[in-house]
Amino acid sequence: MADILITGAGSGLGRGAALGLARAGHHVVAGAEIWPQVRELRAEAERAGVTLDAIKLDVTDPADRAYARRHRVDILVLNAGVQEAGAVVEIPMDRVRRSFEVNVFGHLHLVQDLVPPMLERAAGKVVWVSSAVGIRTRPFVGVYAATKHAIEALAWAMKGELEPRGVRVAVVNPGPYRTGYNDTGVEAMFQWWDSSTALLDRPDFDDYLEHQGDPREMVEEMVRVIPAERHPFRTAYPDKIRGQLREFESQVWDATT
Repeated sequence: MADILITGAGSGLGRGAALGLARAGHHVVAGAEIWPQVRELRAEAERAGVTLDAIKLDVTDPADRAYARRHRVDILVLNAGVQEAGAVVEIPMDRVRRSFEVNVFGHLHLVQDLVPPMLERAAGKVVWVSSAVGIRTRPFVGVYAATKHAIEALAWAMKGELEPRGVRVAVVNPGPYRTGYNDTGVEAMFQWWDSSTALLDRPDFDDYLEHQGDPREMVEEMVRVIPAERHPFRTAYPDKIRGQLREFESQVWDATT
């Protein structure tokens, strides 16, 4: 059984994965961004009859990261994230910076804090939770996709850097699941978007949001892959997503402008 620290465990796939990994017998340190999420996660774990350590871990907070450093970590799961919809030409720059601070820079701090002990032991694993849009970019989610593209680059570089020293690296690419995360990302856009000044027409996200999957299947896949000894570098799920991602890559190469 492994010591696993997972960020973004206060809701969604991260919460489900934390509970599932704890149920499987792993020692899980489940980081949640705010105290109400910590308390809710502890209560849910108690109701489910599983044991985990729920801690406050806002990945942008130096004090929270310092507290996370106190824990032994065999597997670091970088799952926390924020999503901001909006056209690249008009999304406010403070939203762009916030997206990178959470999705990329906060996690890089944790990597630099928690991976050195793995290198000393010549054992460990880092799992970056990316997204299908980390490969297959879509209009009006370009900033979010850019943070996930950054994750893809970092993970692939780390694989080459760390695996010769015994530390494995992998990525997980979930498709759209009905956790509320994507709905919130869309709704957040309308906090600043104004039809009277907008440069582009309001996008229609209805079809996208109506065709989200049951998150239980993704949670089960994460619980299987995260502690596994051997598996592909990339876990894209559900199954149909893998083919769509490969097809998208060919479209990019063939596109003209």
